[in-house]
Amino acid sequence: MNRTGAAWCIAVACTIAFLANPAAAQPKAATPPPPAASEPDVAYAEYQRGHYITAFREATRLVEQNSDPKSMSLLGELYAEGIGIAKDDKKAAEWYRLAAARGDREAIFALAIFKMTGRDGPMDRQEGARLLSEAAKLGHVVAAYDLALLYLEGQVVPQDFKHAAESMRLAADAGSPEAQYALATLYKDGRGVTKDLNEAARLLAAAARAGNTESEVEYGIALFNGTGVAKDESAAASYFIKAAQKSNPAAQTRLAWMYATGRGIKADPVEATRWHLIARAGGDNDQFLEDFMRNMSPADRTLAENKAKPWIARMNAVGPTPSSAPPAKP
Repeated sequence: MNRTGAAWCIAVACTIAFLANPAAAQPKAATPPPPAASEPDVAYAEYQRGHYITAFREATRLVEQNSDPKSMSLLGELYAEGIGIAKDDKKAAEWYRLAAARGDREAIFALAIFKMTGRDGPMDRQEGARLLSEAAKLGHVVAAYDLALLYLEGQVVPQDFKHAAESMRLAADAGSPEAQYALATLYKDGRGVTKDLNEAARLLAAAARAGNTESEVEYGIALFNGTGVAKDESAAASYFIKAAQKSNPAAQTRLAWMYATGRGIKADPVEATRWHLIARAGGDNDQFLEDFMRNMSPADRTLAENKAKPWIARMNAVGPTPSSAPPAKP
């Protein structure tokens, strides 16, 4: 699969996961944000402490006294999650609608999720997309990211790379590493934006520094090849190490290749074979590394196998680690 195809699969896979299980596909963004420092919110503070019954009582008081939209949104969240009170999607939606009518972006986003998943009556993905757009315009980061994914998928809304890039940029500028990675992919491929490898590298660097695994791999490749950034094989190795230690087979293979060749890192045949065996167990094989392993001394190969065994045993215990399609090797 080429790089464009790999990036496309990642975007669509994220969208499908979001639609099927929004809680697993994204941060728990329905949780109300901290209030402004000038308006201390006792209800939210209690919610943060896990005192949900007290949070419910305080939120109810603030609604009765001030018609506070943040407190309405918090009541919706408590009903939606069934914490501190019996779960009730109907009441959750009612509170979300009241808060949304007053411009609360968290409530608007929550209603979008309810519409997408059918928790507020019949599933209505078009209305969900409209609400995502409304929340994104108000600065909701996850809404902007999810809306961009819908534009990339092109099923709920017409496929539109330009609008996808615009929405993704809102989330990226707000610091979302996932959005930074996705926007970098659009810049690399020239989809919805003018192709710009320098901007792609800048976004990958930001996401990689924030710990986004796919970005660590991609930025490592950019550093190794000098694509959009000054060539630095040593720095590339450092990012491959970070991603490899998080069980990314693509990074493990690249790290093994660098240990085998001594590019960007001190040559070490044992470490090369160790990481190759781990990557292979994770589904990423490499013929060069297979040949390298066959030609090494029996003693070194045995040592590498022994070093890889504990990691592979843990993998077998929990099953394979999901990962995106690996990019081309440096």
